[in-house]
Amino acid sequence: MALTYDEILDRLRAGRDADAVAGMARYGIVGAEVFGVKVPILRALAKEAGRDHDLALRLWAYPSRETRVLATMVDRPQWVDEAQMETWAADFDSWEVCDQACGNLFAHTPFAYAKALAWSARPEEFVKRAGFVLMADLAHRDQKTSDAALLACLPIIEREAADGRNFVKKAINWALRDIGKRNAALNVAAIAAAERLIAQPSPAARWNGRDARRELTSEAVQTRLAARTG
Repeated sequence: MALTYDEILDRLRAGRDADAVAGMARYGIVGAEVFGVKVPILRALAKEAGRDHDLALRLWAYPSRETRVLATMVDRPQWVDEAQMETWAADFDSWEVCDQACGNLFAHTPFAYAKALAWSARPEEFVKRAGFVLMADLAHRDQKTSDAALLACLPIIEREAADGRNFVKKAINWALRDIGKRNAALNVAAIAAAERLIAQPSPAARWNGRDARRELTSEAVQTRLAARTG
C-alpha cells in the first residue's frame, strides 16, 4: 500500500538528524523546520507514496524542508495550475526547495516558460531564482522549447545580471550556460551575451559573463556541440 501522509511524517520524524541539519544550514538549506533527511531517502519515500496531487498539497502545507521537497516529487504536473505555482513560489525559503520544485514539477507543466519570463523580473530572491532555474531546465531537458524561445531569454539574462544576490546570480549564470550548451547556434548567441555582460559596470554581471564564457568556449563544450552538429 502507498504511504499515507501520517506515515510520511512519522518516517521523517524518526529520521531526524541534527548533524545533517547543521550541515545543510552551512549550504543555505534552511526552512521553518528541517529534519535533515537526505534527498535520496526522500526520493525513496516519494516512490513508496506514489503520485498523488492531494497528498502533495497536504505535504506542502506542512512547512518543513522535507515535506515540501516530497510534495514536488509526488505531485502530478498535469494537475498543477498557475495559482498553485504562484502559491508555492511565494513559500520558497531556500534555494533547494526552489530548485526541487522547478526541476521535479514546474518545468513539466504547460506554464513553465511563461513563469520563467514572469518570475525573472520579480523582486523576491527565490521567486526570481525560480525564473532562471526554469530557463535552465527548459534549455537542458525540454526539447519542445524552440531556439527562438530560448533566444528571447538572453536579453532578460542581460537585463537582470547585475543582481548580486548569490542565489539569483548563480541561477542567472546557470540559465546562460545551459542555453549556450543546447546547440551550436545558441552557443554563439550565449557567448555574445556573455561578452556583453563582461562589458557591463556591474561586478555581478561581469562575473556572470566571465564564468559563462569560460565554459561555453571550452574545448569540452565545443567538441560536444560539433559532434551533435556533425
